[in-house]
Amino acid sequence: MSELEFSKKLQAAQTPIDGLVVYDLTVHGDNRGWFKENWQREKMVAIGLSDFGPVQNNVSFNEKAGVTRGLHAEPWDKFVTIGHGRVFGAWVDIREGSETFGQSFTIELDPTKAIYVPRGVANGFQTLADETVYMYLVNDHWSPDGQYAFVNLADESLGIQWPIPLSEAELSDKDRSHPLLKDALTIKPKKTLIVGANGQLGRAFQSLYPDAECVDRDTLDISSPDVFTARRWRDYSVILNAAAYTAVDLAETDEGRRDAWQANATAVANLARIAAAHNITLVHISSDYVFDGTTSEHSEDEPFSPLGVYGQSKAAGDIAAATTARHYIARTSWVIGDGNNFVRTMQSLAERGIKPSVVSDQIGRLTFTQDLAAGIKHLLDTNAPYGTYNISNSGQPASWADIAAHIYELSGKPRSDVTPVTTQEYYKDKEGIAPRPLQSVLDLAKIQQTGLQSRDWQDALREYIDNQ
Repeated sequence: MSELEFSKKLQAAQTPIDGLVVYDLTVHGDNRGWFKENWQREKMVAIGLSDFGPVQNNVSFNEKAGVTRGLHAEPWDKFVTIGHGRVFGAWVDIREGSETFGQSFTIELDPTKAIYVPRGVANGFQTLADETVYMYLVNDHWSPDGQYAFVNLADESLGIQWPIPLSEAELSDKDRSHPLLKDALTIKPKKTLIVGANGQLGRAFQSLYPDAECVDRDTLDISSPDVFTARRWRDYSVILNAAAYTAVDLAETDEGRRDAWQANATAVANLARIAAAHNITLVHISSDYVFDGTTSEHSEDEPFSPLGVYGQSKAAGDIAAATTARHYIARTSWVIGDGNNFVRTMQSLAERGIKPSVVSDQIGRLTFTQDLAAGIKHLLDTNAPYGTYNISNSGQPASWADIAAHIYELSGKPRSDVTPVTTQEYYKDKEGIAPRPLQSVLDLAKIQQTGLQSRDWQDALREYIDNQ
């Protein structure tokens, strides 16, 4: 007992391996023995430990000094502590694509020290005392479908100086036969899943995440209860949900109402449950339609006030997405991408010499999928605080009529070919029309504070048309 350093301050120390962190634990001792909080989520998260969601606690009892195990890498994170005795711990980064790949680190652990070992870092130890108790929390259960990798303890390229020579240590035959680092399998990064990958935004996501797994409704119905067992979800780190029901007017019909709620609310709730259960970051796309459009500029914390079924179902999806801790809700407006959209419709009318009437009292900014996807990637890459962010193109707000006039001008036609009309005039005598918010301008201050400056919508529009 006297060998332990009591009452150390709980603190973290980085290692040369990215994500591998050593912790000093506060151990209280007296003539009776000692006590420590081996795992205290609130305190440890507060000093930077990943809230990694452990699901299993394992204990390895080692009868004699010299017992040596490893080096093993698994598809889960682990938090290693010592219950009794001392160990010499060794770790090697074998994560594919890691900036510290091949780096090794060693340290002696006793009950006053712990170490957080991220997924894909190979872990090994050698006991330095009899009756050593080695313990670790993990955030996944063993699975035959999991990816496992191993490195030979005696690989000289690792530079590990084992205190007890391996020729004198107690090893299993299996551990002695592991491959050298140069021949070892690597642990691949967790996967990114794009849902709704064939839509306008989904295609923009694909260009930024070429290695992502892509699904649409035909290959993965996220509104079905079967989705919970449709994948080994622990293998994913990010879900980009680009799927949505966007037929605003059809959503007001009996059939459309059900479809809108299923796609925009039920499906999102399913993804949120999956994300919460498996520590996945969920990215969900929101809409200006969650507001009634009576405020000239919408901030992220404005209370919901949707006018129609589409907006109501989107608001419900936002609420569902926010129930999982690791979420980004990207609220956007007037989306333009690779597919049928307002810009292409106006271009077609201009080419055919048609002079349209376009509403002039709905005000907002265009959002090009290229910029929306880039804004979301920026949030993920910079580890921005989770939450809701308005993302649209920047620039002077304009009406649909103003935008149509710009499109006509860029198409070589007079701006005067576009006739401005009010929303009421435009939809007069038309049935089955959903209510529209008149003010759709999103306040971009929050996303700008993360370092993102989006393009002016007029510049983006010009480039979009030039590339047609």
